[in-house]
Amino acid sequence: MDQPQEKSMRIFLTIWVGQMFSSAGTVVARFGIIWWIASLTGSATALAMATLMSEIPRVVLSPLAGALVDRWDRKRVLILSDGLIALLSLALAVLFWTGQIQVWHVYVVMLLRAVIDAFNGPAMLVVTGLLVPDKHLTRVAGMNQTLSGTLGIVGPMLGALLLAVLPLQGIMLVDVFTAALAILPLLFVQVPRPAAKAVESKQSVLADLREGLEYVRAWPGLLYLLAGAAVARFVLIPAFSLAPLLITNHFGGGALELGWLESGFGLGVIAGGLALSVWGGFKKKILTMIMGTALEAVGLLVVGVAPATALMLGIAGLFVGGAAVSFIDGPITALMQAAVAPEFQGRVFTLVLAISGLSAPLGLAIAGPVADRIGVQAMYVISAVVFIAIAAVFSMVKPLLRIEEDGATLRERVENGGRAAKAAPLPPSAST
Repeated sequence: MDQPQEKSMRIFLTIWVGQMFSSAGTVVARFGIIWWIASLTGSATALAMATLMSEIPRVVLSPLAGALVDRWDRKRVLILSDGLIALLSLALAVLFWTGQIQVWHVYVVMLLRAVIDAFNGPAMLVVTGLLVPDKHLTRVAGMNQTLSGTLGIVGPMLGALLLAVLPLQGIMLVDVFTAALAILPLLFVQVPRPAAKAVESKQSVLADLREGLEYVRAWPGLLYLLAGAAVARFVLIPAFSLAPLLITNHFGGGALELGWLESGFGLGVIAGGLALSVWGGFKKKILTMIMGTALEAVGLLVVGVAPATALMLGIAGLFVGGAAVSFIDGPITALMQAAVAPEFQGRVFTLVLAISGLSAPLGLAIAGPVADRIGVQAMYVISAVVFIAIAAVFSMVKPLLRIEEDGATLRERVENGGRAAKAAPLPPSAST
């Protein structure tokens, strides 16, 4: 029988600290791998392909993963996924150590890691919603953005330092060790599970997935949000994936300068996350997100116009962009954790990730060859223009401005016995 849902910040923080170590190892390992690919190939297409391997599972597997996470024990999902990540990093360490490593090996490992992350990420999001009191969700989102920013600063610089003193197999072993640190606290805590209705437990996974789709369809503001996110990811993911070539081809730097650039972004995420943790954002979380979207456009434009001799200007642009990410992601995550019924969170979160990410693989497939022709900086200018347009449109869409109220109405409907698969869209009076 499922345990009753109980909120516990103590248990959440115990798990969160372990995941923090795992994330740190992942950032360091990714920096080493991406720099190795950039140095070996010097190709925008090769870098875009590496990122593409990480994006494909998000789109293809996330909806199914969310439906399964809603059925499975989230604690076990976290333990298993962290363990598999450790094994993959160990496999790369062996390949580097024996001198048999090839670029395609890295692509395969990145693809498999992304498959695992398709389960790990939603499980942690749902665990957060189950353990953190609603009044603290925005602040926890700010904590997560601060952690992301801290890792964005420390990870690249540590990665650059380790590249100077360790072979790549040593860097992969760091990732193995930190994954083990994530598993350890999970062995000693209990994670609650939302009560499942008997009729739902007899449904197939596909039926669960269909209910998740109906939940999303019944929330008009979320549909608009997903459309905007898809457009944003189409340009943003390719631009950020080409940062190593921005350093080598435009600014004329090396691994250390790439570390500075990525650390500038991380410092911005910290600044934005801290501000969000203290401030809490506007009362309407969607307004904070729109503000962040406009701020992101400013940061991208600064990077796009920075002269080759002005690396610090490029770093400043990414600092602004990092702060903007905190104001975009934090409020939306908190909004959904508060508004989505617990038994649907895994499905809804992963559907949101999948639908919003549909455009990223296409953007990456196009961006690599295009950037090889017109230069990486142009990708940042194009992204800035797109983000300005998104912020302008979002500020005028009424269902989007009512996303929180409509989400609360939908949650109440589900918790009062309405099946999401039968939920009709909210009436015009509520969504327009």
